[in-house]
Amino acid sequence: MSDLVIISDDGPVRTVRMNRPEKKNALTLPMYDAMAAGIESAAQNSTLRCLLIGGAPTVFCAGNDIGDFLQMAMGSGALGAPILRFLYALARCEKPLVAAVQGNAVGVGTTMLMHCDHVVAADNARFSTPFVGLGLVPEAASSLIAPRLMGQRRAFSLLVTGRQLGAEEAKAVGLINTVVAADAVEAEAMKAAREIAALPPHGVLASRRLMRGSPDEIIARIDEEAELFKTRLQSAEARAAFEAFMTRKK
Repeated sequence: MSDLVIISDDGPVRTVRMNRPEKKNALTLPMYDAMAAGIESAAQNSTLRCLLIGGAPTVFCAGNDIGDFLQMAMGSGALGAPILRFLYALARCEKPLVAAVQGNAVGVGTTMLMHCDHVVAADNARFSTPFVGLGLVPEAASSLIAPRLMGQRRAFSLLVTGRQLGAEEAKAVGLINTVVAADAVEAEAMKAAREIAALPPHGVLASRRLMRGSPDEIIARIDEEAELFKTRLQSAEARAAFEAFMTRKK
């Protein structure tokens, strides 16, 4: 699994990189586990002061692996434990989170960004959350965070209608911080991560806690969404949507 999720430390910055470009960085359950482990273990390393989440040069993340989704739908319908572990890790992480986004960020590829403190995106980046179109509901506490971040109407457009956002519009609604050329994303994101890492760490920690509040509310919404997701995943609407999706792929 180490080749599909690459964890690397460079001084005070840890990079957690999705590395499955041939599948558009669609996340499998083992990949969720590996990413969660990379985030969780940073808490025990005092030399690490910032985490950077990255993807491939052509795609950030295409969301969940469709094979895993179909297995969940045919089984209990519950989100896999590794998915929840990753979402909890994002919610509980006390190190600042920076993301470097190139290409498409779909589903969880977009919702994970709502947990980040600074997001750098390429001018060709595209953000979408096609949950409802698949008969499902939003996840990663996005139903709570997105309305706070961008307002009710814009959140509805993104999370319910599934309308895609380009990089400049994503910046305008507060989903990302900075838009740069695709070949400058990695350097700009690392620059931001190093600048954050150079700040007094206890001051950053205290300020971040004040701004984000207790993670309990986020965790509770993740769990609430997961229960609804389970119900929806086994619904006739979701099954029909997935069948149509697989037919289009063929």
